Amino acid sequence: MGNSGSGFTDAPGHGPSRRSVLGALSAVPLAAGGLVAASSTAEASTTASTATASGASVSSPGNPSSKDAPISKAGLRRLREVLAGHMASKRIPGLVALVSRGGQTHVEALGTMRAEGGAPMRRDTIFRMASTTKPVSMAAAMVLLDECRIRLDDPVERGLYPQEGAPNLAPDEWMRRLGTLPLMYQPGEHWQYNMSHDVLGVLVARVTGKPFETFLRERIFDPLGMKDTGFHVPAGKIDRLPPLYSPDPVSGKLVVWDEAVGGRVSKPPVFQSGGGGLVSTVDDYHAYFRMLLNGGVHNGQRILSRPAVEMMTSNRLSPQETAFRTEMAKKYVHVSFGQGQHGGWGFGMAVRTYRADYASVGQFGWDGGAGTSTYGDPDKQLAGILLTQVGTTNPDSTRAILDFWTTLYQVIDD
Repeated sequence: MGNSGSGFTDAPGHGPSRRSVLGALSAVPLAAGGLVAASSTAEASTTASTATASGASVSSPGNPSSKDAPISKAGLRRLREVLAGHMASKRIPGLVALVSRGGQTHVEALGTMRAEGGAPMRRDTIFRMASTTKPVSMAAAMVLLDECRIRLDDPVERGLYPQEGAPNLAPDEWMRRLGTLPLMYQPGEHWQYNMSHDVLGVLVARVTGKPFETFLRERIFDPLGMKDTGFHVPAGKIDRLPPLYSPDPVSGKLVVWDEAVGGRVSKPPVFQSGGGGLVSTVDDYHAYFRMLLNGGVHNGQRILSRPAVEMMTSNRLSPQETAFRTEMAKKYVHVSFGQGQHGGWGFGMAVRTYRADYASVGQFGWDGGAGTSTYGDPDKQLAGILLTQVGTTNPDSTRAILDFWTTLYQVIDD
């Protein structure tokens, strides 16, 4: 689940030499002299708030008809009961969950913003997305690919050398220091994870001549109506951000790792992390994943080409790399608390290549170390998002995520 910006990481980063844009997109070292990414070892009161009122579902304009993709009311009840049980345990103060299929969307906001109680979770609560940043930030590079401003076989260093005469910007210094670190493996030897997404953010900024967030906002966030997504939470919205808790690994006690006011995401960051720096809401992420499920179209407007979406959401690993990643997930199941059984990897996200649980082969998305989970299932035309404020330093938020997906697939009633 690693995260480059929130502090919940899976493994220390190791440094690059050079590689192609394709390698940076997929976080797979493909060619000799390629850029390598960081290694990963794997990775009782409740309140309800739904799409309209308690337990209600509403149609989503611009999506397939709900008649073609029904949602089971009994399945939704079970999902809510299971999530409410996690609130009752006091191990997770609150969460917001979204289920979408066809033209129907259902949202549950349960629990409170803080462990000691107080303000309830709301549908528009803002969360630190951690590594679930990766599937979204990847879209910026795909826009450039669609427009032939970058090519998959371009040497990636062409856009990454520090710029002569330019101010010593934080990304320049970050790239300089990254380039001094040794490789863990030679390119092409191992599936790698994480660091390339931060490198890709720098590449997008260099190619476009704009800050990474500015380009994301112009081409992805604004067209999709993702008004609450960015690399920090403005002062006028900070009351919608809960603290981030890091449970003690032994006792499970909730310890505040990052407060809202004055915290890490309360001001613009020096470095905009494409690997783990975004904050967002369930509705913003739903708009993004529904766009992917619609083949790159949102409300009649094309955001990404269909081939771009197909490349992002299909397995990019070789058979040997897929086998390694599958074995890694099984070998380190105790580290990831049972999460990570996907098999493949696309551009910025996992892709299911075998049935390890209720999810369909072809499901795509990712999880974050701050207790977030976002996936789309093209076979079922299903999207699910679960956002918590509890990091994955112990199994509690991961178990809630696993239970969410187990019950989410039971809403399918056709």
